[in-house]
Amino acid sequence: MDVSIAEEETTIRPVDFSGPYGVLIDGAVVATDEAFDVLNPADNEVIARAPLATTDHMEQAVGAAKRAFPAWAKLTADQREAYIVEFFEALEAQKEDFITLLSLEQGKPRYSQADFEVNLANPWVPETAKSRLKDVVLEEDDDRRVELRRTPLGVVGAIIPWNYPYLHVLWKTVPALITGNTVVLKPSPYTPLCALRIGELAAQVFPAGVFNIVTGGNELGQVLTEHPDVDMITFTGSTATGAKIMAACARSIKRVTLELGGNDPAILLPDADWRDAVPKVFWAAFGNSGQWCIAAKRIYVHRSFHADFVNAMVEYAKTQKVGDGMDPSSDLGPVNNRMQYDKLRDLFADIKKNEYSVPLGGIIDETHAGNFVPITLVDNPPDDSRVVQEEPFGPVVPILAYDDVDEVVERANDSVFGLGATVWGRDLQGALDVADRIASGNVWINGGQSHPTNAPFGGHKQSGLSVEHGDEGLASHTNNKTVVILKRPAS
Repeated sequence: MDVSIAEEETTIRPVDFSGPYGVLIDGAVVATDEAFDVLNPADNEVIARAPLATTDHMEQAVGAAKRAFPAWAKLTADQREAYIVEFFEALEAQKEDFITLLSLEQGKPRYSQADFEVNLANPWVPETAKSRLKDVVLEEDDDRRVELRRTPLGVVGAIIPWNYPYLHVLWKTVPALITGNTVVLKPSPYTPLCALRIGELAAQVFPAGVFNIVTGGNELGQVLTEHPDVDMITFTGSTATGAKIMAACARSIKRVTLELGGNDPAILLPDADWRDAVPKVFWAAFGNSGQWCIAAKRIYVHRSFHADFVNAMVEYAKTQKVGDGMDPSSDLGPVNNRMQYDKLRDLFADIKKNEYSVPLGGIIDETHAGNFVPITLVDNPPDDSRVVQEEPFGPVVPILAYDDVDEVVERANDSVFGLGATVWGRDLQGALDVADRIASGNVWINGGQSHPTNAPFGGHKQSGLSVEHGDEGLASHTNNKTVVILKRPAS
């Protein structure tokens, strides 16, 4: 296969966003015999028909990726970076179309959160492509030199969720590609459209077989995770599904990166400027309607200002509009799919049955055709309640009173999850001391969940395995190779 970079710049044709969709296999956009409906969460009306791939399509995609791997791995990192930068430029050229499509299929507001997702994801592509894992000299003397080198794994299978369907395409594929691997991506069937349009651009940029996308049902994920020619699985989604993937990967000793569920605490320390924190904590909890793994899902507030904080959160929340993502006045959109909507209905029924205090929300208008769930605050429910113990993945958050720092750290850590946390306080050293005691992979102090490109991201406990991003994330896509060079070979 010729994967040399053309001396003259190629012209990337813009994607026709009104055209039919196809899967990307071996450099070609392929139609399938069957298709499935993709719904707008704001009204559950069909917005497109997505290709329903078969297990044969997945086999073809894996085979194409395996064939493309040797030549792609042989390229220098600089050559691979050139392809990725061209890919980024093609994405940027049509980002307004992607923002609209993202809002339609995911539900998030087009003019605030969908544009935020795309404008966060795109610049991350060339920044990551600039990263290099350099050989490391572990030891050198007159007799020998010991080096640690990195080699690509092979075929990386990527399975992504429905909450950030544009961003996760890039977060999963670019680290694999720059480190010399080829990719087979399976998007969520709830949100396949952005991934498929991205695939149409990728087909014009990358050599055939380097970048493949297959859409359809859960059986495709099973084929991908169990396939003997897939060398790594990178997955973002629920802990329950992650455990199944881990078990499947164990059969062939695949590498696996899992970014799973979270039940992240937000802790407002006794010295916190709680008035200033109200809007920041609100968005840390309710951004994307609470549908993100690192959302603040338990808010712990010192008892001295707990009641005032609850009242302030209620008043701020009332200023935020939940509505159709394409409405410029909407601040929050619907829940993405009916499965998640039904889970939240069940949680709300539990809150009502137990007569917890609900100063805002708590009642779903089931006459609406869309998956709309109101912003809901639950005041001081028991620590063993479902709304505290479970990850709701929706716009519902408990606000919990505490009395001293040791107590709140213990309660914050009382979870099977350990993905993220936020700590709020004027005394930075005091906040850092608390951050050190929180059992989570990521802690933000006095702010929301921003994450630098060069920083690793991963969870503790049942929130994941291995890390993404930064040098450690890139390294997870490679094999270690220790090379021992004897300078004075035996005669």
